[in-house]
Amino acid sequence: MINVVLYEPEIPQNTGNIMRTCMAANCRLHLIKPLGFSMDEKHLRRSGMDYRDVCDYTIYENWDDFTSKNPAQYIYITRYGKKSPASFDYTALKGDIYLIFGKESTGIPKSILSHDLDHCFRLPMVANARSLNLSNCVAICVYEVLRQLDYPGLSKHECIKGEDWLER
Repeated sequence: MINVVLYEPEIPQNTGNIMRTCMAANCRLHLIKPLGFSMDEKHLRRSGMDYRDVCDYTIYENWDDFTSKNPAQYIYITRYGKKSPASFDYTALKGDIYLIFGKESTGIPKSILSHDLDHCFRLPMVANARSLNLSNCVAICVYEVLRQLDYPGLSKHECIKGEDWLER
């Protein structure tokens, strides 16, 4: 199971988009308080579409609450990482995979990152770019993990309109 962890997310539209990605990619979502919005906020509902109600998510009071309930090896996505997420072999991890993403304004605190520098990764980009949009980062990283695992449990063809829809 791939787990997406948002540390203190601030922007409801990002979280709504991430809920949609998690539902489509069969990932579990973890939200660590404080949240910068209410879970019933209009912007969250709009960006999450109808997927928000079927997304598997849990809300935690703080980082310690999350880690006490989810002991695992964590993968941190941070602008301070020195390796790309694609450089890691996710197939070698035993158990669930946890991808940790920081809040939009300040990321993951140094006090958390400094304890596990070997698992801090950065999405490569031009030198003068500070960061990418959070929901885009989540999608890129989730699909890198899925690619390495060969998309377990996901359909590789259109199911709603039919696999041969283009040919008809």
